[in-house]
Amino acid sequence: MYEELTNRFVQKAFRYTKAEQERIREAAEFACEAHGSQKRQSGEPYIIHPYAVAEILISIRMDVDTVIAGILHDTLEDTSTTYETLVEKFGKTVADLVEGETKISALKAKNKSQQEAETIRKMFFAMSEDVRVIIIKLADKLHNMRTLKHLSPMRAREIANECLDIFAPLADRLGMSWLKGELEDQSLKILKPETFQYIEEYLLSKKSERTAYLGRIEKILYRACGEQGMANVEVNSRTKHTYGVYMKMKKRKKELEEIGDILGVRIICDTVNECYTLLGLVHKLWPPIEGRFKDYIAMPKANNYQSLHTTVMALDGRLLEVQIRTREMHATAEYGVAAHWVYKSETGIGEGTWMQQDSAQFTRILHKLKSWSNEIEQSESFLEDIKGELLKDTIYVFTPQGHIVELPANATALDFAYHIHTEVGNRTTGAKADGSIIPLSQPLKNTQVIEILTSPNAHPTINWLRLAQTTNARKKIRSWLNKNDDSLIIDKNIIAKKKMEPASQEPAEPVVPVTEGEIVRSVLDQSRLTFRVGEEKNMMISLAQCCNPRRGDDIIGYVSRGRGIIVHRKNCHNLKNMTEIEERSIEVEWETATPRLTRRFRVVSRITLDLFAEIEGAIRKYRGHLIEGRLDDGEQDRLIGSFTMEVANEEDFKKVVKSIKAIPSIVSISSL
Repeated sequence: MYEELTNRFVQKAFRYTKAEQERIREAAEFACEAHGSQKRQSGEPYIIHPYAVAEILISIRMDVDTVIAGILHDTLEDTSTTYETLVEKFGKTVADLVEGETKISALKAKNKSQQEAETIRKMFFAMSEDVRVIIIKLADKLHNMRTLKHLSPMRAREIANECLDIFAPLADRLGMSWLKGELEDQSLKILKPETFQYIEEYLLSKKSERTAYLGRIEKILYRACGEQGMANVEVNSRTKHTYGVYMKMKKRKKELEEIGDILGVRIICDTVNECYTLLGLVHKLWPPIEGRFKDYIAMPKANNYQSLHTTVMALDGRLLEVQIRTREMHATAEYGVAAHWVYKSETGIGEGTWMQQDSAQFTRILHKLKSWSNEIEQSESFLEDIKGELLKDTIYVFTPQGHIVELPANATALDFAYHIHTEVGNRTTGAKADGSIIPLSQPLKNTQVIEILTSPNAHPTINWLRLAQTTNARKKIRSWLNKNDDSLIIDKNIIAKKKMEPASQEPAEPVVPVTEGEIVRSVLDQSRLTFRVGEEKNMMISLAQCCNPRRGDDIIGYVSRGRGIIVHRKNCHNLKNMTEIEERSIEVEWETATPRLTRRFRVVSRITLDLFAEIEGAIRKYRGHLIEGRLDDGEQDRLIGSFTMEVANEEDFKKVVKSIKAIPSIVSISSL
């Protein structure tokens, strides 16, 4: 059955040895017989799908066991084939790969959120054992995305959203950028068909112009490289893929015609030294754009991606992104972790060997995968953490000893502290970045040197759960709180109750310096009494028991290490007996009365990543409080938002509305 189809498929494996081609043919014939007359929803023979998955694996030059597992990936789930049969006919490695992929695909759950959570958990555990399981799964997902037109619109949108949320970021995390790009494009095509078509048609209409322009750029670069004696350099031009252009429009709030840097060239050379020489050459040809240079060679991405990135003002005043990398870096950039198995043949066909890349490099990647899988809990509650942490950009900071620490973007000093050690995190009282005190709420930045200040008397508080961004840190904070505070009920990040810690009259450790202008604001008791001390909101505050200050009293803050700020009456007799009172005192005041007027409103806005923060800022500007807010996608690339807030009076509400109207992206605002 399907002999001609099988012959055409096997011919695509021409780079493999004769013996390997025979194994591939044997697997293909076995799959044909196993799937028999099964059909896809399109009405096509089912065998077309496993062949297509295997062809994707062949195109990225995976090892023969992975290709065979791709052919057989649905046999355990959809046919009567057993694991033992696969072991007997194709070996334990192939059988394990097929079984691993099947465990992910066969998940059934009570609801969509639980299913997503379990899928991610299974994938990370599978990756920690053999990352090839996920490479097969990604190939399977890619072919399914290419054929979504045969599904109902609702089901197609569900799959497309899943791809954008999980599989495309996962492909990026594994360094498989080309696969990530196609998954994103296919998802955009389903979710926003009009936008996708608009961008595609625009790019197509400008194709001949781009080709001519990039041809001029390539000639200039080849000539300049030749003059430097770098004859082995390879220059390739490229245009950003459709989803990449869409995200630039969305992020910058610009029309398609206004996006200037969708063109790029990639320069591939032999050595790292040549990379930096080429960087200087490019900057000599065209002026670089300030703030647009990134050195991923010195500081590789989490997926081991290495390259120099720069944006220059090139011919005709057009922005041009330039990437410079070695050939080995290029292989890693193209294939990611799959590069460990990339087939290398001198003749291009038949005989060859499988590349053994830098084993230390590959070991680092596997170690990272194992650490991810170890952090994942078997519950729904970690789903958003995984989406927001493991599948997003990373930053690199340094310990005072010069060791590199990799953290997700937006990580705070608490995340850094718990990454170093649980006890360092539990005893944190403050942090320094490049020698300056920073709030524990402040996101860390690339290349900062982070120092954690600790005290044996310090311990986690409920507020830390809001400050920490990583699953690891939150898990350890919750663990400490559950063990050490009986009045806490912590379940799925919901905090039911907080017990007030008694204030200490005298700090046991030297004071933590607080820089001028910092503000500390904290809820002290059930009556919502608050203090204001500058701009920061996240330092620990407690009332001194010796003088028991009440609202309206003249008060002063005493900065301690381990207990945060202790608030005393200014006439408290104990202040006179405290050490270094002048250095440790800080001005505090009672917060004004809480707002009482509740108002709801609706906004329509152009797409912007900062809308929520800008609206919240406008409300805070007039001492209001945002109770709840929601943003949804509207038509024609618009955001629809509904918000509820509290303000002191109607006059302040009008001021807030006026301030929101002044936000550049706002189209309209109306009361609800």
